[in-house]
Amino acid sequence: MMFDHALQGTPSWLDLAGTTPRELSVARWQADADGGDEVLLDACTGPTLDVGCGPGRLVAALLARGVQALGVDVSPVAIRRTTERGGVAIRRSVFDLLPGEGRWHHVLLADGNIGIGGDPAALLRRVRQLLRPSGTVVVEVEQPGSGLTIGQARVRTEGTLGTWFPWAWSDAESVPADGFFLLWQAERAGRWFACWERL
Repeated sequence: MMFDHALQGTPSWLDLAGTTPRELSVARWQADADGGDEVLLDACTGPTLDVGCGPGRLVAALLARGVQALGVDVSPVAIRRTTERGGVAIRRSVFDLLPGEGRWHHVLLADGNIGIGGDPAALLRRVRQLLRPSGTVVVEVEQPGSGLTIGQARVRTEGTLGTWFPWAWSDAESVPADGFFLLWQAERAGRWFACWERL
């Protein structure tokens, strides 16, 4: 997987057809949780599922706060890095059967993970199944006015191109969050976040 190169710290970019390539925040993913991440962490006060956990900085930070947290990722590198940090993670797709279905207090979709599968509506329907009633999904979104972009993406490094896969980007206003109520939006350190409560 090309994402594994990024998770190991290799400079990488995400190409989304028809848009300007974006450099992936590999240094931030590898580092400990930072000021922007505090918005995500403060929103999670009970058992939390971090979908697309990457190297596990948020899982580790939540555990350090005494909050039960589980990371989920399809990358073996992500799982290894998370456990090396003292976190707990399983290698699985969010669309597979997961522990605690319907009982999680919070689900995290950080670092653009609202794009998983290229269909935010389908992803949030799945997240709704994972959450308990009145549970929340905390999402890192695009800046207001960005809209919703759905297409084919690929990860590339300086010398290698990955294969195309479905992906999406969205601002909070454009997220198709049926079955949820928008609680808040916030900006921190140039990053945007939003939180929805399951109805």
